[in-house]
Amino acid sequence: MKLKALIAVPALAVILAATGCGGQAGSSDAKGLTASASDGLTIGIAFDRPGISQKNPDGSFSGFDVDVAKYVATKLGVEESKITWLEAPTPQRENLIQNGQVDYVVAAYTINDARKEKVGFAGPYLTVGQSLLVRQDETAITGPESLTGGKKLCSVTGSTPAQNIKKKYAQDVQLQEYDTNSACVEALKAGAIDAMTTDDVVLAGYAAVNQGKLKVVGKPFTKDSYGIGVKKDDAEGRNKVNDAIEEMIKDGSWAKAFEKNLGASGYEMPTPPSVDRY
Repeated sequence: MKLKALIAVPALAVILAATGCGGQAGSSDAKGLTASASDGLTIGIAFDRPGISQKNPDGSFSGFDVDVAKYVATKLGVEESKITWLEAPTPQRENLIQNGQVDYVVAAYTINDARKEKVGFAGPYLTVGQSLLVRQDETAITGPESLTGGKKLCSVTGSTPAQNIKKKYAQDVQLQEYDTNSACVEALKAGAIDAMTTDDVVLAGYAAVNQGKLKVVGKPFTKDSYGIGVKKDDAEGRNKVNDAIEEMIKDGSWAKAFEKNLGASGYEMPTPPSVDRY
């Protein structure tokens, strides 16, 4: 079955797309997330990940991350019409948070120690694993151990999956780093690369909208957690986002959002993670 939404062509630059007449870009300030919410919220998301977070042809936004972001906003007292959505490409997420261009980021944002030095994380709200996406007729690539003989593998610049490949498999594979996941998908379909890698839940979305052309192979070879990125020193804001994540899991909204956005991909719903209040 196909996901209902189609892949939107990602912006070549960071593009502001408001859903209504609400908040302005850069609403985050020294007072922290709680104060910013009184004027609406600017939330950073991905625009090109089917089932996770994407901009649709009609200008609307959909995906599991989008629903998580909206739920958190509601718990902060901000209605959807006062949310401004900003594209948050992987290499730019920390800067967007540090510079106050967004109030928080929900964009398949893997929590790791290097990023914690720059931003704060609420969550996690989803646990995932890195995997591989290949063309439907591919038989030689079955997992990371089969990435030999100079095979070309695509991942996103600055992403956790790209770093994992550099650390563990750099001697066996030619890593090609692109700006976006959707660019990797197009290169894969065109035959310019042999496989792409990112988190399995993201790959499942691409496979679902490219049935008969692309498939996910092998078992996940990492375990990672998605968090919501906030300003590093905003402990109060981070705690409120953590409260919202816990409530979303507890009241069943988390499971409903997952099924609505990812059920059709065939990706099995994982157990909701426990929030880590570091």
